[in-house]
Amino acid sequence: MPTVPRLGSGIPLVARSAEIGRLRAAFARAEQGQANAVLVSGDAGVGKTRLVTDLAATAERAGALVLTGRCVGSAAGLPYLPIADVLAQLRADHHDALHSRPALARLLPDLAVRPPSREDDAELGQLQLFDAVHSLLTELSTERTVLLTIEDVHWADSSSRNLLTFLLSRLSTQRLLVVITYRADELHRRHPLRPVLAELVRLSAVERLDLTPFNKEDAVLFVRSLADDDVAETMVQRIAERSEGNAFFAEELLASCADCGEPGMPTALVDVLLARIERLSPQTQQVLRAASAGGRRVRYARLHEVADMAPAELEEALREAVQHNVLQTIDVDEHYAFRHALLREAIYTDLLPGERVRLHAAYAKQVMGELGIRGAAAKLAYHSMESHALPQALAAYVQAAREADEAGAPSEALGFTEQAMKIWGAVPDPESHAGISEVKLTKLASMFAISAGELERGVAFARQTVRVAEGEAKIEALRRLAMALANLDGKEREAADVIAQAWELVRDEPPSVNKAWVMAVRARMLRVVCLPDARAAADAAVRVAVETGSRSAEADTLITIAVLDEKEGRVDDACSRLIIARDRAIEAGALNVELRAWFNLGINRYEQGLIGEAVKVFGEGLRRSEQNGLSWGPSGFQLRALLAIARYVAGDWVGSAEAARLPGDPVANIGNAIVASSGLLTAVGAGRFDHAEQLLQRLRPEWRRDYQLPLFCTAAAIELHHWRGRPDLAMAAAQDGLDTMESFEPGLTAEIRVAALGISAAADVARRARRRRDTDAESAALATAQRFADLGAIAGKSKPRSGKLGPEGLAWQTRLAAEITRLDDGTGDPQAWRRVVDAFGYGHAYERALARWRLAGALLADDDKDEAAQQLRLAAETADRLGAVPLSTAVTELAKRGRIQLGETEPRDTVDVLTPRERSVLALVAMGRTNREVGEELFISEKTVSVHLSRVMAKLGASRRAEAVATAYDRGLLDS
Repeated sequence: MPTVPRLGSGIPLVARSAEIGRLRAAFARAEQGQANAVLVSGDAGVGKTRLVTDLAATAERAGALVLTGRCVGSAAGLPYLPIADVLAQLRADHHDALHSRPALARLLPDLAVRPPSREDDAELGQLQLFDAVHSLLTELSTERTVLLTIEDVHWADSSSRNLLTFLLSRLSTQRLLVVITYRADELHRRHPLRPVLAELVRLSAVERLDLTPFNKEDAVLFVRSLADDDVAETMVQRIAERSEGNAFFAEELLASCADCGEPGMPTALVDVLLARIERLSPQTQQVLRAASAGGRRVRYARLHEVADMAPAELEEALREAVQHNVLQTIDVDEHYAFRHALLREAIYTDLLPGERVRLHAAYAKQVMGELGIRGAAAKLAYHSMESHALPQALAAYVQAAREADEAGAPSEALGFTEQAMKIWGAVPDPESHAGISEVKLTKLASMFAISAGELERGVAFARQTVRVAEGEAKIEALRRLAMALANLDGKEREAADVIAQAWELVRDEPPSVNKAWVMAVRARMLRVVCLPDARAAADAAVRVAVETGSRSAEADTLITIAVLDEKEGRVDDACSRLIIARDRAIEAGALNVELRAWFNLGINRYEQGLIGEAVKVFGEGLRRSEQNGLSWGPSGFQLRALLAIARYVAGDWVGSAEAARLPGDPVANIGNAIVASSGLLTAVGAGRFDHAEQLLQRLRPEWRRDYQLPLFCTAAAIELHHWRGRPDLAMAAAQDGLDTMESFEPGLTAEIRVAALGISAAADVARRARRRRDTDAESAALATAQRFADLGAIAGKSKPRSGKLGPEGLAWQTRLAAEITRLDDGTGDPQAWRRVVDAFGYGHAYERALARWRLAGALLADDDKDEAAQQLRLAAETADRLGAVPLSTAVTELAKRGRIQLGETEPRDTVDVLTPRERSVLALVAMGRTNREVGEELFISEKTVSVHLSRVMAKLGASRRAEAVATAYDRGLLDS
């Protein structure tokens, strides 16, 4: 009987040169510090594992760290199983790196003792875990290139899918390559991996590699490489044809032929697999059937009990299964695994119904003795359901939900909870089996759904909890429903009504922590919907919180009071309360409340024009987020974006760019998009136009996701087009941005800034139109400017958070007024621009310098050269310090036109025939300017231009303008 080599046993990789070439190229990019990912898809058996195995061998030879995780195709799969497998591979050589990240203990419980989870901060657990895995891989990649392979992701649990999305969206400069494999033929229309793939392929660091079946020639080559010399060529050809290009099918057909020595072959893959199994001994078939009910891999000890065989008989059966390449040995924990998932699926599908029930019951009995070990409850739930032991399944599902929650896997916790809810009514006395009430179970479902980001489902479960709860449980359910509704846009009023119901139930009750939190949420919602008794409610909530010792409820309410103080103009009182709230939250360990305090405190300082203090607060808040493993959670990215903006305003452009530096693709998620947009103004101001333009194009489709995106992007786009000399595009960008922001909520104060920039662009468009004597274009520009002015006026009357415009808002309002004065002559009123310079003196270095530049232009138009020179020198100094290249260039050009010396110059060796003014006039004439246009450029009258030209022609002996220009070029008096 011929021996058949198997895939992975050392045979060369056949007919996949193009595919392995792409993977090796991706690995080479990773070695150069360009992190990337490859999604490898293909039908079952087409050769995905063989391909990545070859890549792993290449990576190991290059000295890379190779990590592999695999998903399993069983409902008993653990949350984060592939990631836990990866972490387990790091135990020996990277012990310190693992221990320095406490969140990883959720997946490797032996790392540390994790403190009990707090329900109010439960949603942070998953983010902390994600951040820990990301930072771990980043650290490892600083030592050597890392190849992370996750196989069979079509079977991945929801939390693993979310974690992979998190990682791939943050690929940047790590020496990291992530390879993900999945079965394309498994992805039905509603498969949960489909939307994930659609999101991932949008990322610039991610590419797809579709592994197609072999063509006819490659299939023959592959079969020939597998077969021994004594396999006839006609058989090779026939097997290649029957395999239809599927590597696994070809291998099994060849093995089937070798086993039976007959030319006849079944046509279906399942028939091939079962035919091979049926040629094994009855004892081996019995073991394989028992193993198939246990999943892709099973431990020897468990299989021994389930198969009900003597050790010698079992070992002989296992030996035969291994020899025939049906099972493989795995050193870890004496596991045996099916060589291919299709083998296990074929055998399991062929089990009789009663046989399945018996085998699953036997596995459940074995798992019962392992409860307490991570994942045992999930396995028990699965085997209990398959063996129809519903009471046992109910208890196991509840325990599995708790374990998944502790592992930071809310999606899986929700799934287990929903399964428990489905069978609740079918179990006699379910509460005694589950160990909790139906109300508590429903409440957990709501909490898990919200933590998993499924807010609508969370609200639905919260409503259900309210319906079935009574007494204290109903009060708590109402509070949680109100908080869930508050997170949904447009549901604030309903949230206020719900918490009002809870308040009616606790109004006359003695003080308690539950009552304190009801009052805290009620005060917050009354503030959100702007009801007059919000302050009284908040004051009462603080008293009850202090009386009951609930520091977290006290801190939460103090933040609410601080926001009310700001609205009433008591900004310093608000600042003091926010500091107290922050400290109380830290004392209580209420991380959510603490980060809310940091955010509001930074906003408080920023809106008062205390930019230096705001930078410190945002920076410290971000540091606290990072310390708690939430660098890129909602609080982390918001604080990061605000830090980038605050540093930009403060004039620390290097720090601003650093804060806005992304760990991955700018459109990977809303957090990345907001942070990316926060750095656009710094990029444009520094003259990095190409980078800014590309980023603006990528962010434009994301605008509807958050109001900050059109605000930041529009301001940057207008300035970009302005410096590029395209005021028409700048005006169109302002229209686009204002239309989008108006669709969010009309009249917000942020529109003042965009309106001012839009009017500036319209003034430049109108000026150019006047030069061309294009009255229609001029009228259209002025009409657009009027619309911008109207929107700015409306926004200026709206009530911002502090109840009145702060220094920044007033400064932009002042600039808007100054830009309006530019609509007539393009330069504007010097007095109006002096007010702008003063208004931005609160701490916005760049805008103040830009206002000085505008003021200098207006002064030169009024022949006030001395003050113009002073303003230009101050603007140049700031522009140079910031690295504001476009502004620096504009200042220098204006100084030249105004014959202003900004700094010391070297003495000239020769005396020019032409004066600087005459040379400036002639240079503009050489560019085709009319006398009127030259006058506008140089801020002199048309008559004065004519006088200068007459003198130039006399000095050069020319009778015409063109002759004077040609002579000047010939004599080197004009730069060619």
